[in-house]
Amino acid sequence: MANPAFVYNPPYHPYLNFLYRDDFMVVALKPSGLLSVPGRLEAHKDALITRVNKVLPTATVVHRLDMATSGIMVMALTKFSHRAISKQFELRETKKRYFARVYGHVEKDSGEIDLPLIVDYPNRPKQKVDHEYGKPSVTHYDVITRSTDSENRPFTLVSLRPITGRSHQLRVHMLSLGHPILGDRLYAHDRALSMANRLQLHAESLSLKHPKSNNWLNFQSTIPFSDFKPTPLTTFASVHLAK
Repeated sequence: MANPAFVYNPPYHPYLNFLYRDDFMVVALKPSGLLSVPGRLEAHKDALITRVNKVLPTATVVHRLDMATSGIMVMALTKFSHRAISKQFELRETKKRYFARVYGHVEKDSGEIDLPLIVDYPNRPKQKVDHEYGKPSVTHYDVITRSTDSENRPFTLVSLRPITGRSHQLRVHMLSLGHPILGDRLYAHDRALSMANRLQLHAESLSLKHPKSNNWLNFQSTIPFSDFKPTPLTTFASVHLAK
Protein backbone atom coordinates (compact mmCIF):
# COMPACT_ATOMS: atom_id res chain seq x y z
CA MET A 1 0.00 0.00 0.00
CA ALA A 2 1.36 3.43 -0.94
CA ASN A 3 2.25 5.83 1.82
CA PRO A 4 -0.33 8.58 2.47
CA ALA A 5 0.47 12.00 1.06
CA PHE A 6 2.50 14.16 3.44
CA VAL A 7 0.67 17.35 4.32
CA TYR A 8 2.47 19.51 6.86
CA ASN A 9 0.19 21.56 9.08
CA PRO A 10 2.10 22.13 12.34
CA PRO A 11 0.19 23.30 15.43
CA TYR A 12 0.84 26.81 16.74
CA HIS A 13 -0.83 26.76 20.15
CA PRO A 14 1.18 26.56 22.27
CA TYR A 15 4.01 27.76 20.08
CA LEU A 16 6.63 26.71 22.66
CA ASN A 17 6.30 24.82 25.93
CA PHE A 18 9.46 24.67 28.07
CA LEU A 19 9.62 22.25 30.99
CA TYR A 20 13.15 23.18 32.09
CA ARG A 21 15.93 25.57 31.18
CA ASP A 22 19.37 26.46 32.53
CA ASP A 23 22.74 27.50 31.07
CA PHE A 24 23.49 24.01 29.76
CA MET A 25 20.28 22.44 28.49
CA VAL A 26 16.62 23.00 27.79
CA VAL A 27 13.72 20.55 27.90
CA ALA A 28 10.65 21.21 25.77
CA LEU A 29 7.34 19.50 25.12
CA LYS A 30 6.85 18.76 21.42
CA PRO A 31 3.26 18.61 20.18
CA SER A 32 2.04 15.97 17.76
CA GLY A 33 2.28 17.24 14.19
CA LEU A 34 5.44 19.32 14.61
CA LEU A 35 8.76 18.19 13.13
CA SER A 36 11.69 17.86 15.53
CA VAL A 37 14.09 19.28 12.92
CA PRO A 38 13.33 21.15 9.69
CA GLY A 39 12.78 19.35 6.43
CA ARG A 40 14.48 20.19 3.14
CA LEU A 41 11.57 22.10 1.61
CA GLU A 42 10.81 25.66 2.66
CA ALA A 43 7.29 24.60 3.66
CA HIS A 44 8.83 22.16 6.17
CA LYS A 45 11.18 24.61 7.92
CA ASP A 46 8.98 25.07 10.98
CA ALA A 47 10.20 22.61 13.62
CA LEU A 48 10.70 22.42 17.36
CA ILE A 49 14.42 23.26 17.13
CA THR A 50 13.63 26.17 14.78
CA ARG A 51 11.22 27.61 17.33
CA VAL A 52 13.63 27.05 20.21
CA ASN A 53 16.47 28.71 18.28
CA LYS A 54 14.44 31.92 18.02
CA VAL A 55 14.70 32.16 21.81
CA LEU A 56 17.90 30.19 22.41
CA PRO A 57 20.17 30.46 19.33
CA THR A 58 22.78 28.00 20.63
CA ALA A 59 20.32 25.13 21.20
CA THR A 60 21.14 21.92 19.31
CA VAL A 61 19.19 18.69 18.86
CA VAL A 62 20.44 15.66 20.80
CA HIS A 63 17.64 13.22 19.94
CA ARG A 64 14.40 13.32 17.97
CA LEU A 65 10.77 12.36 18.13
CA ASP A 66 8.68 11.40 15.11
CA MET A 67 6.59 14.27 13.80
CA ALA A 68 3.38 12.52 14.84
CA THR A 69 4.67 11.67 18.33
CA SER A 70 4.26 14.17 21.16
CA GLY A 71 6.32 14.49 24.29
CA ILE A 72 9.55 15.42 25.99
CA MET A 73 12.70 16.43 24.10
CA VAL A 74 15.99 17.66 25.56
CA MET A 75 18.32 20.02 23.70
CA ALA A 76 21.86 21.11 24.53
CA LEU A 77 22.88 24.76 24.84
CA THR A 78 26.68 24.34 24.67
CA LYS A 79 29.08 22.09 22.79
CA PHE A 80 30.14 20.54 26.10
CA SER A 81 26.53 19.75 26.97
CA HIS A 82 25.84 18.32 23.52
CA ARG A 83 28.73 15.87 23.84
CA ALA A 84 27.79 14.88 27.39
CA ILE A 85 24.08 14.34 26.72
CA SER A 86 24.67 12.62 23.37
CA LYS A 87 26.99 10.18 25.11
CA GLN A 88 24.22 9.22 27.53
CA PHE A 89 21.89 8.41 24.65
CA GLU A 90 24.64 6.53 22.83
CA LEU A 91 25.44 4.42 25.90
CA ARG A 92 21.72 3.93 26.69
CA GLU A 93 22.08 5.55 30.09
CA THR A 94 18.97 7.68 29.72
CA LYS A 95 15.61 6.32 30.89
CA LYS A 96 12.66 6.87 28.59
CA ARG A 97 9.01 5.94 28.90
CA TYR A 98 6.23 6.34 26.37
CA PHE A 99 2.52 5.67 26.53
CA ALA A 100 0.38 4.53 23.63
CA ARG A 101 -3.15 3.43 22.92
CA VAL A 102 -3.10 0.44 20.60
CA TYR A 103 -5.82 -1.42 18.73
CA GLY A 104 -7.28 -4.51 20.34
CA HIS A 105 -6.61 -6.10 23.72
CA VAL A 106 -2.98 -7.02 24.26
CA GLU A 107 -2.96 -10.55 25.65
CA LYS A 108 0.07 -10.54 27.96
CA ASP A 109 0.27 -8.08 30.84
CA SER A 110 3.92 -7.37 30.04
CA GLY A 111 6.62 -8.52 27.70
CA GLU A 112 9.70 -7.78 25.65
CA ILE A 113 9.80 -7.25 21.89
CA ASP A 114 13.21 -8.07 20.44
CA LEU A 115 12.99 -7.61 16.67
CA PRO A 116 15.67 -6.05 14.43
CA LEU A 117 14.57 -3.11 12.29
CA ILE A 118 15.68 -1.62 8.99
CA VAL A 119 14.33 1.07 6.69
CA ASP A 120 11.79 -0.17 4.16
CA TYR A 121 13.46 1.60 1.23
CA PRO A 122 10.67 1.34 -1.35
CA ASN A 123 8.24 2.72 1.24
CA ARG A 124 10.37 5.25 3.10
CA PRO A 125 10.06 6.57 5.80
CA LYS A 126 8.53 3.26 6.89
CA GLN A 127 10.65 0.74 8.78
CA LYS A 128 10.28 -3.03 8.85
CA VAL A 129 11.47 -6.10 10.71
CA ASP A 130 14.49 -7.71 9.03
CA HIS A 131 16.20 -10.60 10.82
CA GLU A 132 19.13 -10.65 8.38
CA TYR A 133 20.09 -6.99 8.01
CA GLY A 134 18.08 -5.17 10.68
CA LYS A 135 19.66 -3.38 13.65
CA PRO A 136 18.98 -4.78 17.16
CA SER A 137 15.84 -3.21 18.60
CA VAL A 138 14.32 -3.97 22.00
CA THR A 139 11.16 -2.63 23.66
CA HIS A 140 9.61 -3.51 27.02
CA TYR A 141 5.87 -3.05 27.40
CA ASP A 142 3.32 -3.17 30.23
CA VAL A 143 -0.44 -3.18 29.87
CA ILE A 144 -2.12 -0.41 31.86
CA THR A 145 -5.80 -0.89 30.93
CA ARG A 146 -7.84 -2.81 28.37
CA SER A 147 -10.92 -0.89 27.27
CA THR A 148 -13.46 -0.23 24.53
CA ASP A 149 -14.53 3.07 23.02
CA SER A 150 -18.07 4.43 22.61
CA GLU A 151 -18.55 2.21 19.54
CA ASN A 152 -17.36 -0.87 21.45
CA ARG A 153 -14.04 -1.01 19.59
CA PRO A 154 -11.26 -2.53 21.71
CA PHE A 155 -8.04 -0.75 22.64
CA THR A 156 -5.27 -1.09 25.22
CA LEU A 157 -3.29 1.60 26.99
CA VAL A 158 0.33 0.44 27.24
CA SER A 159 3.51 1.74 28.80
CA LEU A 160 6.53 1.38 26.50
CA ARG A 161 10.18 1.50 27.50
CA PRO A 162 12.50 1.43 24.48
CA ILE A 163 15.98 0.10 25.25
CA THR A 164 17.23 1.01 21.78
CA GLY A 165 16.18 4.11 19.86
CA ARG A 166 15.50 3.07 16.28
CA SER A 167 13.33 5.10 13.95
CA HIS A 168 9.64 4.16 14.33
CA GLN A 169 10.69 1.43 16.79
CA LEU A 170 7.63 1.56 19.04
CA ARG A 171 5.23 1.84 16.13
CA VAL A 172 6.66 -1.19 14.29
CA HIS A 173 7.13 -3.27 17.43
CA MET A 174 3.50 -2.84 18.49
CA LEU A 175 2.41 -3.57 14.92
CA SER A 176 4.44 -6.80 15.09
CA LEU A 177 2.26 -7.92 18.00
CA GLY A 178 -0.84 -7.30 15.90
CA HIS A 179 -1.71 -4.12 17.83
CA PRO A 180 -0.98 -1.01 15.74
CA ILE A 181 -1.02 2.32 17.56
CA LEU A 182 -4.29 4.20 17.11
CA GLY A 183 -4.18 7.05 14.60
CA ASP A 184 -0.96 5.84 12.95
CA ARG A 185 -1.16 7.02 9.31
CA LEU A 186 1.81 4.89 8.28
CA TYR A 187 1.18 1.56 9.98
CA ALA A 188 -2.39 1.32 11.28
CA HIS A 189 -5.16 -0.51 9.46
CA ASP A 190 -8.38 1.38 8.72
CA ARG A 191 -10.07 0.44 12.01
CA ALA A 192 -7.15 1.58 14.16
CA LEU A 193 -6.66 4.71 12.06
CA SER A 194 -10.29 5.76 12.41
CA MET A 195 -10.22 5.58 16.22
CA ALA A 196 -8.03 8.68 16.71
CA ASN A 197 -7.29 11.96 14.95
CA ARG A 198 -3.58 11.79 15.84
CA LEU A 199 -0.94 9.18 16.58
CA GLN A 200 -1.67 8.01 20.12
CA LEU A 201 1.99 7.88 21.18
CA HIS A 202 3.50 10.21 23.78
CA ALA A 203 7.03 10.47 25.22
CA GLU A 204 5.86 10.89 28.80
CA SER A 205 9.06 10.62 30.86
CA LEU A 206 12.77 11.21 30.39
CA SER A 207 15.52 10.82 32.98
CA LEU A 208 19.13 11.78 32.36
CA LYS A 209 22.19 13.12 34.16
CA HIS A 210 22.80 16.85 34.09
CA PRO A 211 25.80 17.45 31.80
CA LYS A 212 27.55 19.69 34.35
CA SER A 213 26.56 18.45 37.82
CA ASN A 214 26.07 14.80 36.82
CA ASN A 215 22.96 14.72 39.03
CA TRP A 216 19.93 12.83 37.74
CA LEU A 217 17.10 14.96 36.38
CA ASN A 218 13.64 13.45 35.92
CA PHE A 219 11.08 15.02 33.59
CA GLN A 220 7.46 13.92 33.31
CA SER A 221 4.47 15.18 31.31
CA THR A 222 0.76 14.40 31.23
CA ILE A 223 -0.56 11.97 28.62
CA PRO A 224 -2.70 14.02 26.20
CA PHE A 225 -5.02 11.15 25.24
CA SER A 226 -5.49 9.50 28.65
CA ASP A 227 -6.37 10.43 32.24
CA PHE A 228 -3.94 7.82 33.59
CA LYS A 229 -1.43 9.24 36.10
CA PRO A 230 1.80 7.21 35.91
CA THR A 231 4.14 6.60 38.80
CA PRO A 232 7.34 8.64 38.33
CA LEU A 233 9.89 6.90 36.15
CA THR A 234 12.51 6.86 38.90
CA THR A 235 10.70 3.94 40.57
CA PHE A 236 11.69 1.71 37.64
CA ALA A 237 14.98 -0.18 37.67
CA SER A 238 17.50 0.79 35.02
CA VAL A 239 17.67 -1.72 32.16
CA HIS A 240 20.79 -2.17 30.04
CA LEU A 241 21.18 -3.96 26.72
CA ALA A 242 24.49 -5.61 25.97
CA LYS A 243 26.09 -4.22 22.83
